[in-house]
Amino acid sequence: MKIKYLLPGSLLFLSLSTLQAQDKKPLSLDEAISIAVSQSTESTLADTRVTTSKYDVDNVKNNAYPDFKISGQYLRLTNPTVNYKLASNNQDTAEDDGTTTASPKVNQVMFGQAALSMPIFAGGRLKNNIAASQNMYQAQTFAAANTKQQVAMQTIVLYANLYKAQQSVGLIQENLKSANQRVTDFSAMEENGLLARNDFLKAQLQASNIQLSLDDAKKNVAVINYQLVTLLKLPEGTQIQVSDAYFKNSGGVTPSVTADEALSQRSDLEALRWQQKASEANVKIAKADYYPSLSFSAGYVALDIQNALSVYNAVNVGVGLSYDISGIFKTGKKVKAAESRAEEAKKEVEIKSDRVKIEVQEAFESYNLSLKQNKVYTEAVEQAGENYRIVKDKYDNGLVDTNDLLEADVEQLQAKLNEAFSKADITQRFYELLNASGKLTNSFNLTQNK
Repeated sequence: MKIKYLLPGSLLFLSLSTLQAQDKKPLSLDEAISIAVSQSTESTLADTRVTTSKYDVDNVKNNAYPDFKISGQYLRLTNPTVNYKLASNNQDTAEDDGTTTASPKVNQVMFGQAALSMPIFAGGRLKNNIAASQNMYQAQTFAAANTKQQVAMQTIVLYANLYKAQQSVGLIQENLKSANQRVTDFSAMEENGLLARNDFLKAQLQASNIQLSLDDAKKNVAVINYQLVTLLKLPEGTQIQVSDAYFKNSGGVTPSVTADEALSQRSDLEALRWQQKASEANVKIAKADYYPSLSFSAGYVALDIQNALSVYNAVNVGVGLSYDISGIFKTGKKVKAAESRAEEAKKEVEIKSDRVKIEVQEAFESYNLSLKQNKVYTEAVEQAGENYRIVKDKYDNGLVDTNDLLEADVEQLQAKLNEAFSKADITQRFYELLNASGKLTNSFNLTQNK
């Protein structure tokens, strides 16, 4: 068996990045998650989207306020010809007198206007627009909470993988010391003719393979550390020291999780429910086109045409009614499209609900499996240790060959690695179960915007 294949393929790593200044930073899992949900790019982007959605709600609400506009114009004219007709009796007097009214000289025109308008009734369009925007705001809020849940879970996975990698380095380094000491002992025995050179070469080969495994484990530590540092926005070059406390309880208590709890607590499912409500409001918005629009209006106009006409205090008040006749034929298709989108949203909620149930069940089974595996791996460590002791005793007495000794040593190292990894798996599966039930971030007493 080759030691370089000991590490499980479940650890997926990025390309190796060289860590610069090695600032060692003890970091608990609680601290890592707190930093992740508050400072990671994904979390801050989620918060920004919530803020944007809140502004959208405010903008829609502004449509309920009256519109008030003021406009004015000043125009210069080029000596136009103006025929200004007075009242008929004045015209008759002028003709009797034989006088002619001269065309006034008009060089400028000034016009000012103030207009006020306010919607009174629009088929419920405004009310439902506000409702739809508020529902989308709620959906975005829960979507942000779900994003932080997933960021927290990503942090936990990286933290557990970093623990695995660091444990691998420690265990392989310890095994390498034994392997190098064996090479030294075998070298002396080979020189004194007490050992075949082939057995000495086997010991050297095993030490070389262990060294390769150690180099690979150190690479894994560097890569996962860099991933976690990047996620948490820590200074580049920070070397994180994980806390073993989160991986000591190998016989953890299964958290109380039910499918009904998950259906009521999952943020991603709640976001879909609010999206469904928004789509139902959009149906009402589409139906608003069936109704006429009624609005209140008021205004003030001032006009001054130089030497010709002046109008002041022209105040107007009234109501306006508009109705799009073509909407009778067009609105039906819009309503059907909106209703179809609402039905899509409803189906998405149903599909997600089924997936949540499956995820909870799968997470529950995976957690229980990790407990059983840890129990087996813990026993395997004792068995592998005892087996190595027996084989070593037999080897010293010439009852087994070098192959048996080296194989027993490999099995002992593999058992220790499996036990260390199983402890990390229990912790990871525990939090995956909480994540599936929607309780993950709450279990760390983190504040969420809901």
